Amino acid sequence: QVQLVESGGGLVQAGGSLRLSCAASGSIFSINAMGWYRQAPGKQRELVATITSGGSTNYAGSVKGRFTISRDHAKNTVSLQMNSLKPEDTAVYYCRAWRLGSDSWGQGTQVTVSS
Repeated sequence: QVQLVESGGGLVQAGGSLRLSCAASGSIFSINAMGWYRQAPGKQRELVATITSGGSTNYAGSVKGRFTISRDHAKNTVSLQMNSLKPEDTAVYYCRAWRLGSDSWGQGTQVTVSS
């Protein structure tokens, strides 16, 4: 079992920056990849970015060039640096961790971007 706790959300003006962090605990040795998803009101949850144990990254087209995902294996954290934020980035952001045969989700953190 892996437990995930997100932090760093908040309210920011358009064009600003935020940094989200996700701390993993439990069976962290079994984590293969981690990532961030988001869900805006009335919309489906969507992939934002992922990072593998080897450091390979993948981004949604809408955030590529603005967001950067990183992972600190020593601290068991994954972070999402979000720059040039837009109102359409407003959503609850969730951390996800994959293990062989299962995955875990955090409780989410709210990001609100005002115009």
